[in-house]
Amino acid sequence: MSDNACVGLIHATHVAIAPIHEAFSQEWPEAEIFDLLESKLSTDAARRGGADTSFLPRFETLTRYAFDAGASGVLFTCSAFGAAIENAAKAFQPAPVLKPNEAMFEQALQIGLNVGMVGTFAPAVQSMKAEFDELKQRRNPHATLEVLVADGAIEALRNGDGALHDDLCKKAALRLKNIDVLLLAHFSTARAEECVSSVVSCPVLTSPKSAVQSLKNKLQ
Repeated sequence: MSDNACVGLIHATHVAIAPIHEAFSQEWPEAEIFDLLESKLSTDAARRGGADTSFLPRFETLTRYAFDAGASGVLFTCSAFGAAIENAAKAFQPAPVLKPNEAMFEQALQIGLNVGMVGTFAPAVQSMKAEFDELKQRRNPHATLEVLVADGAIEALRNGDGALHDDLCKKAALRLKNIDVLLLAHFSTARAEECVSSVVSCPVLTSPKSAVQSLKNKLQ
């Protein structure tokens, strides 16, 4: 499109905001970005054990607000709501509405077949596995995904202990064997990239960087 691309960032938790801002500053500093935070999404998803169909209209409303505010593209930053984001993306075609992990999954499948992923928010894991499985059927059916949840990491981060969060992610990553690429599942786990990269020999991908690169390609 143009150098004046504007991206609406929609968050379900405040800990996702800093990582995506950092990714934009590194990968696409010229873009205009703004934030919408709806923190009840994550608490409702945790209470229900995942996102159900009641989330669909909420995501359409949030997406419409972002476009009404001037966005030329929208990026959701919470991994627990794949189906709701897909529904919103269909409603607002052809404008890009991205799920947080789709670009990272695409990039991972270009690197190798054996994919490992470290997550910290358990309610998001099943929907992320389903998203990966759907994509691999179109890209490479032989790919596999092994996921480990770093228990206690997201709670540590919410309590302000980033060092503990990163250490728990690192310990989880060390338990993943024989992988070609390692994914840090959520936007909030991107902060552990350097720590995790120091103890694994394969490439480490983060959802914020991959998402920004994808949006840049779509909107420029």
